[in-house]
Amino acid sequence: MEKSKKVLPIMLATALAATPFVVAPQSASAISSISIDADNDETDEDSEYTIEFDLDADLKRGDKIYVKFPKDFDIDTDIGKSDIEADFKVKSVSAKGNEISITIDENLYDGDQVSFDILDGITNPSKKGTYSIEISTTEESKKSASVKIYDGSSSGSGKASSDDYSVDITDTTEKKETQYEIGPIKLDDKLTKGDWITVTFPSSSMLPSKISTNDVDLNKYSPDQVRISGKTVELKVPSKADGDKELTLKFYKSAGITNPSAGNDYTIEVEWENETYESEEFDIKKSGSSSSSSTGSDFTVSLSDSSAGARSSYSFEADFGKTELEADSTVIIEFPSAEMIPGYLDPQDFTINGKAAKRVGFSGSKVSLTTPSNFSSSKTVKIDVAHTAWITNPKTPGDYTIKLTVDGKTATSKSFRIGGTGTVVPAPTAPTPSTNPGTTVPVNNSTATIGLTNTAVNGQTGVNIAIRAVGAPLVKQRDFIEVVFPVGYKVPAYIAPANVSVNGAAASFVAVRGQNVLVYPNQDIPAGAGANIVITPAANIVNPAAKNTYSISVFSSEEKGLLFARAVGVGVPQPVQTPAPAPAPAPAPAPQKPQVAVPTNAALFKLNTNQFTLHGKTYPMQEAPFLANGNTTMVPAQFFKEALAITTFWNNDVVTISSGGKVIRLTVGSNKARVGSQEVTLPSAVVLKNGMPMIPVRFVTDNLGYSVGWDASTSSVYVYK
Repeated sequence: MEKSKKVLPIMLATALAATPFVVAPQSASAISSISIDADNDETDEDSEYTIEFDLDADLKRGDKIYVKFPKDFDIDTDIGKSDIEADFKVKSVSAKGNEISITIDENLYDGDQVSFDILDGITNPSKKGTYSIEISTTEESKKSASVKIYDGSSSGSGKASSDDYSVDITDTTEKKETQYEIGPIKLDDKLTKGDWITVTFPSSSMLPSKISTNDVDLNKYSPDQVRISGKTVELKVPSKADGDKELTLKFYKSAGITNPSAGNDYTIEVEWENETYESEEFDIKKSGSSSSSSTGSDFTVSLSDSSAGARSSYSFEADFGKTELEADSTVIIEFPSAEMIPGYLDPQDFTINGKAAKRVGFSGSKVSLTTPSNFSSSKTVKIDVAHTAWITNPKTPGDYTIKLTVDGKTATSKSFRIGGTGTVVPAPTAPTPSTNPGTTVPVNNSTATIGLTNTAVNGQTGVNIAIRAVGAPLVKQRDFIEVVFPVGYKVPAYIAPANVSVNGAAASFVAVRGQNVLVYPNQDIPAGAGANIVITPAANIVNPAAKNTYSISVFSSEEKGLLFARAVGVGVPQPVQTPAPAPAPAPAPAPQKPQVAVPTNAALFKLNTNQFTLHGKTYPMQEAPFLANGNTTMVPAQFFKEALAITTFWNNDVVTISSGGKVIRLTVGSNKARVGSQEVTLPSAVVLKNGMPMIPVRFVTDNLGYSVGWDASTSSVYVYK
């Protein structure tokens, strides 16, 4: 098997069950999610401007926010503090040329959404058009957003002119099922959540009988409901689009909309609040004619292995036309299924136009990649997903597609075929040579055994694995033994280390990648030595639903190829296996906790004890740490502030923890948190006990670079950096 590139933290043993790894973003160098809205968008008119954006760096009191308008705007140089209405404290305001400078009078943090209105002092250009406004701060470089200024003479008609918005069609071939993007449309009235937008297509034959809300975007959000009648589609406005004065609709290829017969001068009408907006005309071509591609759909996906359930590399390239992917920007890959994504992703396993991703995160079936700071802007986006990323193919044979999204533009791949059935055993194409000290020795695992504690179909089972000997040494907490379960077994996305032991000691860490379980031992295993792995029924591995004989395989990160595989019977008599040699150790009823040296700067605490120890002295805590959900250690917010000297603020509603430029925000009663600008899911919700928020300790320590250990001599958890 190929050696993992992951650097894994020390995990807690026995009394502290570790929580799943959470990928946290790193700091970016520019503000994001800019929104600029003009109260009056007509030429030569005075207008209020509403500006919103997300901070990607902390701002301290006295820092500045800059808004630079194009030279076509007329900016009053006497603009002052009274002309700004903001959701933060404003110290002063000044204008020089076409740039407005706002000095803040409080600290703002990475991930905060900043919003303010410029109430007076801005006059729109005398010519209609799209204008770019730049936003920057003392700590962040310029980013821009556009506003559209309209000719005031055409205002008030209540009917959008035919060239007010476009229809972009991925493939304009007649009778072709394809993607439609409609807009942006400048509306006379703001969108209202819960009301309906009506879209009229040229022909009822273009529409399927039903469209899923997941196959439509309304201002980048799924509508609450979709209804079809004849040639019209009705979309219910979601709450996130409430108040928008501009409308963009995207019907993905999966919506099932089909082009009409070849012809010219087709239009689409959109009705909102009794006003009808008609699109510009578009043409549909006969089969064999050249067709346009505005979003780079129908790109090809290449796989190293197309077998169902197999681990595979992925490669694909899409052309996004006018849209460019820039440095420190996000590209989203949507795979066919969340089951394809492992519990941990490494940015080094994903390249964008030949450069490793700056960071990677995932939610469900979507993987988000951030381009590096030295990334060159490009309309063509090539993604390579390495074999070592542990992406696995869908388990059911069939035709699938992948979606790629850049700056709101989504491209859908051509269908690719997943075929074949049966047990899938990963076979790395380029195994990494062992870097462990010691010499690889020849071994014979012919007498190694694998046994189940429960052989019933659909039964929750434990697994006992007796390895006769490993051929290459394994270093504790770095190297791993890999157990591959065949298709049919249900393997949970997370297994607590306390539920797996190696030679009688709890595992240092357990990773789950599809059907594969990676066990990191808590002790060195020399070459030629045996290893007894016990996975308890509490790990929640479930036997297949069909009676049969199944093969379970065992690998090592330090050896090429299979160590051994053994057949186990589910619902049928057990196959005969040669007993393991007598020296193989049996699992201890209570795993021995390895003795460790506690760092001198570590803070120690015990479950259900409201105090911590630091430098030999004991200090009180308002509330005692406790175990939530049976596997998540919760500590008071006070612990991070007083024991670890991390900047921490809390009240009955929110907690803010910041260290080294990274800010974590948690909400009492919620299992969602924000690390910088990214939302992540906690292993257990933050709870309030007697006015003190209780927080999952591993979530905070993993994201802020702290290490956690277990001191068996005092039955204490220790945290250090």
